[in-house]
Amino acid sequence: MKIDLSGTTALVTGSTGGIGHAIAKGLAGVGASVIVNGRTQAKVDAAISSIGQFAPSAKVRGVAADVSTAEGCAALVKSVTDVDILINNAGIFEPKEFFDIPDEDWTRFFDVNVMSGVRLSRAYMPGMLKRNWGRIVFISSESSLMIPKEMIHYGMTKTAQLSISRGLAELTKGTNVTVNAVMPGPTMSEGVETFVKDLARQNGQSVEQAAANFIRQHRPSSLIQRFATVDEIANMVVYVASRQSAVTNGAALRAEGGLVQTIA
Repeated sequence: MKIDLSGTTALVTGSTGGIGHAIAKGLAGVGASVIVNGRTQAKVDAAISSIGQFAPSAKVRGVAADVSTAEGCAALVKSVTDVDILINNAGIFEPKEFFDIPDEDWTRFFDVNVMSGVRLSRAYMPGMLKRNWGRIVFISSESSLMIPKEMIHYGMTKTAQLSISRGLAELTKGTNVTVNAVMPGPTMSEGVETFVKDLARQNGQSVEQAAANFIRQHRPSSLIQRFATVDEIANMVVYVASRQSAVTNGAALRAEGGLVQTIA
């Protein structure tokens, strides 16, 4: 199977680092014209340069906009009026005890992780339906099904993404537009790497030991018994964004290393 997205335009939110950057790089590598998004121009420029080194002939540009706000989403849509592929990747996480999470954090997590995708899907999906082709992908998490007790507010937003993606898929009936969610498991992105390094320092361990211990203690049902790489998650997303994934619609696709112990 050869994935070729030449002639398409893809927008990946939160793509200056981590999983989002790997997705942008993967889409550029199969011919899509990619729009990188982040909150600062400096990070956007650095991400564009990085993708250019990986795929020198790729068409990549960037828009600095904070998609956690309605104003930021509006600015992004004004700059990029139409896309064929929308990857709703922007997101935040933070381990915090439930009783220590103030109202402001619940609102902030919902705005970043959920409303960014709602606003951008509302803006770009009508064009996809009119052209009768498009892909929307929400980057959810295994935490949408196995709510982590140390990040209940995060798990709530990831469950919401599954509901939204399935509901939007219902609006595509009879078209060549698809809406899906991808659920990564523990993935060694920059933010997670910082978290693991902090654990290593606290416990007097190497980073490798801290990572292995975290999986054993906190995600013991994982079948791969390790963190995924960002590129491994991106591989799934690139496929879901491709023409070859035409009959995958309304799905919550697992890329969590077998951590979730159900078959439905």
